[in-house]
Order: sequence, then C-alpha cells, then structure tokens
Amino acid sequence: MALWVGRKIRWIILSFGAGLIAFFHSCISFRMSSTEIDEFFKSRNLTATQHSYKVGFRELHYVKAGDPTKPLVLFLHGSPGSLSAFVHFLADSTLLEHALLITADRPGFGYSNFGNGERSLKEQADALKPILDHYSINRPIILVGHSLAGALVVRMAAQFPNLVDGVVIVSGSVDPELEPNETWFRAPLATPFLSWILPSSFRASNEEIYHLKPELEKMLPLWKEVKCPVLVIQGKQDELVPAENADFAKTMLVNAPVETLMVEDMNHFVPWSHPHLITDAVMRQLNLLSGSREASTH
Repeated sequence: MALWVGRKIRWIILSFGAGLIAFFHSCISFRMSSTEIDEFFKSRNLTATQHSYKVGFRELHYVKAGDPTKPLVLFLHGSPGSLSAFVHFLADSTLLEHALLITADRPGFGYSNFGNGERSLKEQADALKPILDHYSINRPIILVGHSLAGALVVRMAAQFPNLVDGVVIVSGSVDPELEPNETWFRAPLATPFLSWILPSSFRASNEEIYHLKPELEKMLPLWKEVKCPVLVIQGKQDELVPAENADFAKTMLVNAPVETLMVEDMNHFVPWSHPHLITDAVMRQLNLLSGSREASTH
C-alpha cells in the first residue's frame, strides 16, 4: 500500500511539474498570434500584411504597413522578444505618412522558427537580408535595432553597405567588454540536457546571449565599414545595457556621422516607455537621408 501511495505521489508531482513547464512554455512566448496582429490593425482601421520567406531551413516572418512607394524602415527586436515589440510603430500616423514600415521576427523568435535561436550575428544578418533585397528600391533604408538587435543593425550596415542608408541603435548591447559574465548559468542551460526546460523564447534568447560576447568581438574590425548616419538612443538608468555602450559605439564608428541621445531618467525599455524618441529619430534620419538623395540627383 505504501509503495502504491509513493508511486502515486511521484506521478502527481511529475504530472504537475510537466504541466507547469507546459504552461510556462505556452504563456511566456513574447509574441502575438497572427489573429491578434490582424485584429490590432483592424481595430485602428489600418491595413497591414503578414509575410514569410525561407532562407535555408529557416522561415522568417514579418509584418508590413505603410506606403509601398516610400523609404523603408525595418524594426528589429531585442532578446527575448518578437516583432510585437515594434508593432505599435506600424500604427504611428507620422511614420505611416512618410515610410514603408516593417517589423520582423528575428531567427528563433515569434514565428521565425520559434525556439530555434541563431547565435551568429552574421547568420542573423544573412537571414534578414532578403527583406532588404526585396525592398531595395525603397530608399533610403533605415534599420532600427533594440538591445541585442542594436549590434545586429550595425552588423547589417557593415555587411550590406549598399542596402543600408541609416541606423538607429536603441539601448544597444554593442561593447563586448561590458557584457556581464553569465556563463555560470547560461552554459548549462545551453546544453541539450537542460535547454528543454526553458520556454522556447528563453531557449532562443539564451542561445544568442550566451554567445554574444564573442560575436561582438568578431565585429570589432567591422565597425569602420559603417559609413551611413547612426543615431544612438540610450538611457542612463538602463540596468540591462550599461550607458557606456553608447560611448563605445561613438568611438568605434570612425567613418560614420554619429549622434547620441542620452536620457537621464530612462531605462532599457525605450520602445514602450519613450516611443516618441524612436519616432523622432527615424524622422530625423528620413529627413536627413532623403534630403541628401535629392541633392545628389540635382
């Protein structure tokens, strides 16, 4: 009897644990469903379309809104996250009037091979390049990257100089020396033995953050290849990405015009707490770059 009760208790504990993990996995996804995205725009009487394309084994997902004849602004989220981090910018009346707006799920997030992260910033850039190629006539092309994607947009500007005309770094993790030493817990969670316990979004996030420092070190020789205008937005109260990252970016961008906006009382979550700063930065880039292109044609 005691043996049967013991087995029953273990079965209940295991079932509860499995159920808790499943619940945890389903709830913490950081993504909107396809229906929720459609409803978001429908409720605002706006038109937006969802798209996907394949690069190797990956399928990438993005949402597009705005004037198809205007310049392109591509928003890229941090880690963990999804295109939903920037979806409200696709409903911004000012931006809609002046640009074609796209927010994309980076590899491993949202509906871009959810949970299957990509550690290499080069490979992430290559996976997103088809968007730049497809809309290459929508010039100027401006990239906006938050947090980890701040490094990614710099990588894309260096890697595809003929496809990127301007960059906005928002609370960007760009300095390898400022990356926290978290290998003591990230390394075990990156192994096949333990990675399965993480919700899919955190598994993808852990994969890329665990390898971010060496990826940023690989980027060091590439900063000089960035020649387009760069605007850096950074909060001094950012507890996730030290404010000194902005100083590092300005130091490394030796061949690009750089403008830094340092906000005293701002934390890391700029897209939600201070969206107007991003809108203003994009408009500043659009006005600067559109003016330059018009001048060059005369």
